[in-house]
Amino acid sequence: MSQKRKRVEVDLTGDSDQEEAAPPQRAYRSSNIPFGGYRSIGGGSTHPAAERSDWLAADDVDDMNEIVGSTQDGAHGSEELRLYGELASKIVGIQYYRGVANAGEHILIRREPGNPYDSNAIRIDNVAGIQIGHIPRKVAEKLARYIDNRWLRIEGQLAGEKGAFDCPVTLNLFGPNPDTHEGQQLRERMRNDKLPITALTAAEKEAKKREKERQDAAKKRAAEEKKRLAEARRAAAGGKGGSIPASQGQYANQHTPDGNGEAVMADILEASQRISPRDFRVDLEQMGMNEDDLASMPMASKPNSIKTDMLPYQLQALSWLLSQESPQLPGLGGPSDSVQLWTKSRDGYTNLASNYSTREPVLASGGILADDMGLGKTLEMISLIVADAEKFGRGTTLIVAPVSVMSNWTTQVEAHVNENSMLKVFTYHGANKASNMGADDFKKYDIVLTSYQTLASIYMPGGKNAKQPERKLRATGLYSMNWRRLILDEGHCVRNPQTKGAAAVYALRSRSRWVLTGTPIVNSLRDLYSLLKFVGITGGLNQLEVFNSVLVRPLTNGSESARLLLQATMRAFTLRRRKDMAFVDLRLPKLEEFVHRIDFTENEQKRYEALNVEAQGLLKDYKHLSDGGNKTLGTYNHVLEILLRMRQCCNHWGLCKDRVSKLLAQLGDQKTVALTDSNVKALQTILQVQIESSEECAVCLEVLHQPVITACGHAFGRACIERVIEGQQKCPMCRAPLKDVQTCLVEAANEGGDEGADDEVDLNQSSSKLEGLMKILGASKGDSKTIVFSQWTSFLDIVGTRLESSGFKFCRLDGTMTATKRDEAIAALNSDPETTIMLASLGACSVGLNLTAANNVILCDTWWAPAIEDQAVDRVHRLGQKKETKVFRLVMNGSIEERTLDIQADKRKLMMMAFSEKANKRSAPKAGRIADIQRLLA
Repeated sequence: MSQKRKRVEVDLTGDSDQEEAAPPQRAYRSSNIPFGGYRSIGGGSTHPAAERSDWLAADDVDDMNEIVGSTQDGAHGSEELRLYGELASKIVGIQYYRGVANAGEHILIRREPGNPYDSNAIRIDNVAGIQIGHIPRKVAEKLARYIDNRWLRIEGQLAGEKGAFDCPVTLNLFGPNPDTHEGQQLRERMRNDKLPITALTAAEKEAKKREKERQDAAKKRAAEEKKRLAEARRAAAGGKGGSIPASQGQYANQHTPDGNGEAVMADILEASQRISPRDFRVDLEQMGMNEDDLASMPMASKPNSIKTDMLPYQLQALSWLLSQESPQLPGLGGPSDSVQLWTKSRDGYTNLASNYSTREPVLASGGILADDMGLGKTLEMISLIVADAEKFGRGTTLIVAPVSVMSNWTTQVEAHVNENSMLKVFTYHGANKASNMGADDFKKYDIVLTSYQTLASIYMPGGKNAKQPERKLRATGLYSMNWRRLILDEGHCVRNPQTKGAAAVYALRSRSRWVLTGTPIVNSLRDLYSLLKFVGITGGLNQLEVFNSVLVRPLTNGSESARLLLQATMRAFTLRRRKDMAFVDLRLPKLEEFVHRIDFTENEQKRYEALNVEAQGLLKDYKHLSDGGNKTLGTYNHVLEILLRMRQCCNHWGLCKDRVSKLLAQLGDQKTVALTDSNVKALQTILQVQIESSEECAVCLEVLHQPVITACGHAFGRACIERVIEGQQKCPMCRAPLKDVQTCLVEAANEGGDEGADDEVDLNQSSSKLEGLMKILGASKGDSKTIVFSQWTSFLDIVGTRLESSGFKFCRLDGTMTATKRDEAIAALNSDPETTIMLASLGACSVGLNLTAANNVILCDTWWAPAIEDQAVDRVHRLGQKKETKVFRLVMNGSIEERTLDIQADKRKLMMMAFSEKANKRSAPKAGRIADIQRLLA
């Protein structure tokens, strides 16, 4: 038996240019439709598979999955992956394998470092995971180290038909931004190894040409602007300001400290700027059916057991849901007759995306219901459960949801289903989570509810980073059941396919699978990949490397064929309707959004400017260190921390603390800090800044999932850093010793990301923003109710003290509260006419709540990722809202907040277009945020 390979340590310090084995990456097994489920025209060879099983000890198989995986999902780079060159080669040894392959088919490229005949071996599979052959030995000898060190990402397509012994293949070599240190090193290596970089040089020549054209156009525009400015100075000027002037006194509305003075809503609106922040209609939604097609969809009959009068668009959704659960393979025809991207040919079926062929592919049963928030997705899914039961008999549906919205399903079932045919609902969570329950127990119910956390804890018990053995996992509990259907509520919770939560839902068994989300794409098109993988897309698109190759990267480069492919994918799996579509006809009251600008007082301006100067210096230091290739994480954390203080200063100077600066200074002197109460709070503040900034986990390079921060000040996803600590007991970023996960990791303050009470803040001190807020609240008195959102509970404490002294009755909802207290707060808002204000944290209120009792929204602070704000507003302006809704964004003049609005607008356009992959995984997200920071401090 061969020896087990030496354990590979994860070291992300970047101190050495020496070749290293790549960081291990766990390759979770796919969802309920594995590639082995294809009934392929040709199966894999039994001899090579048996031979390979002798290379590895039985207990080393998982290790192989972790390290080998796909080509290079963790490739290094700086700004984005660029095509360096194309290498014409061939696949050899195909006579020993029976993997089906067609000309133009996308292939999977996998390293086989354990191959006893060639440690540089590079294996080629088709998208069904069946081996075709190997890359020639001499080519593999050159490319293996590029793969192992994550220097290149290599993708390929078959360049012709298979012969008796070999098959032509084109290998595309992708690398980091060539202008970076890494890119320059890579270019030199490739030249020395005589690897092609012709695509890169051609692209650079074209880029220089475009840059010259841009500079010429800019000079021309500047000359024209100079001429117009001279003409304007000669003309008379005048106009009305759009802010609350500071000259009225210490604060903008000093004469109305309780908000009860002369201010009326007309004055507030006159001093505010009307905006339409979400008015981008050319977006990803257009990649699905257009509005005319959606309006003409057939309607189903309302199920007899549903007592609620369903709207026409909801009955159309029911018809679509029923048809999606029973898809049929297409007959002979062209691409327009495809079903889930499969087209019929004489010999079988071919996938439009990957060009893979098989006799009878497996079709996914289910899809993504991505209607706007507030259109009734819950009712539509309940009607599906009832309609299917009336036609085919009862089956059990498992619904996975965030804890905060689980009770909503029970309430909605009771509200919409007739009593004489009421669905039996069981909540498998907390005290009701009996480990000995099995399939026979679950079959007694129509619906079983559980949470993502519960599911993940069953899949990987005790915080371990390996799932239970298959036999034990399937013996009892949720994994013992083959469900009629699975429903993921707020399904974007599993948009990162590398998290425990995603792995846990992939492993469930069911006949149909559904995702409910109003935001199918939060950060990038890759979010859509995770949802499609769960639903069960086949043909290769459930492999991330194929998804990137056929969709993400071509879309980034503006490929029209990729755009059409995305359109076909969206049509096949997704239903998305917006509230503003004419045929939806919600008759929602008008939504108006305003930016309300406020001036600093003289003292506030001095405090803010001092922070601004400090931030400029820190950013300059960071860029200087970064350009020199030095480690810069400490300085980067300083930049994020000073931005946090600048934002807090815009709300109230008392929120600014120096505890984080003191902790960062400690970390500069020593590798780790003791986890005292004050240090834990400071670390949680740093972690919260990283979460708000959409930082990536440095191990898996995805947006932080179950975020934690180490005692040395580095943020990771919990699953990733636990695996590293258990393996090597040191931080992969700085090599600081980390003995165990219990004593060196700090979690976010709570599920909403809210900090606890801060005794250092003087709750009776006012600020310009507080006075502006009180003015709006005073003008809103009457039959209106208002939600006041802030990211900081300490600011809500200050607002609450002021409301109490001014005689307002209010309730509060934030992440520090228990579920019972939250329910009481919502009940007060809904039922108590004297409770006219709710103070709410964005983190706790962006998901799963109905706040239609209010009709005014005030956003006290902003940040550059707008999705959470939009979700919070949609909790108020949704189905059930009876009054016109006004949204006020409070912005301090001449501050970071004004420039944040510009960045938000760009993010919305980018997000809605959704055609650009998040630059290169290792450095590009941070590079993008540094560009944002430069704009903020400009």
